[in-house]
Amino acid sequence: MSRADELFIQNCRDILENGISDEGQNVRPHWEDGTPAHTIKKFCIVNRYDLQKEFPIMTLRRIFYRSAIEEILWIYQKKSNRVADLSTHIWDAWADENGTIGKAYGYQLGVKHHYKEGDFDQVDKVLYDLKNDPASRRIMTNLYNHSELHEMALAPCAYSMTFNVSDNKLNGILNQRSQDMLTANNWNTCQYAALLIMFAKASGLEAGEFVHVIADAHIYDRHVDIVKRLIEKEPLPAPEMVVEDITDFYKFTKNSFTVENYKYHEFDEKIPVAI
Repeated sequence: MSRADELFIQNCRDILENGISDEGQNVRPHWEDGTPAHTIKKFCIVNRYDLQKEFPIMTLRRIFYRSAIEEILWIYQKKSNRVADLSTHIWDAWADENGTIGKAYGYQLGVKHHYKEGDFDQVDKVLYDLKNDPASRRIMTNLYNHSELHEMALAPCAYSMTFNVSDNKLNGILNQRSQDMLTANNWNTCQYAALLIMFAKASGLEAGEFVHVIADAHIYDRHVDIVKRLIEKEPLPAPEMVVEDITDFYKFTKNSFTVENYKYHEFDEKIPVAI
């Protein structure tokens, strides 16, 4: 059984059985018809994935992992905020008249800061520290810049990564303020697990444990029945993720990752998206 499936089923059942509804509250998200998009939620879900054992990809339905990885490369490698730099259209609804999402996500990572070692943006500082000061407890990225939130199309959902090297293994914690479990849970898990693997390979380390902390884990009202049907499926064995041996973080592409023997359940239900 895939660990990703096991945790997804466990999390969703917990939300459905023990979660709190925000029905009746004034909520920001809405459906395309203008109706408020209410949720059932749980506070603070923590999932742990050992990347030494398996890559955390769901089999309950197909995950287009290369598209997920392309998005994380758009943020961390291209440090872009232009939706045209992505082949998918997942950010189109948030684009402004200039075709950007404002000073959000990749934009924040590309800003240079001054450190005693020199001037670096956040990504290059992580790469520098992993190679030169792996014992540091200060290796992290943070996208939640309060002074520029008003210039972002959307306040970052997955907003920080904290890295820690132990016994030559690179471990990481992803902090996420909010997550739509159906549409985004395993998408985010796949892309940030891939990010940790890329940082590890670029730093001569092994990928260790990936920990995903979600402050507000929720299922939207129009997703409840879909989720119930999804978690009744029988999980399949986890496939193997093969990653090219690349030592330059900026040389990775979405095609550097290949899932072998990926068996998954067919899933053709249309998922309404809250915006």
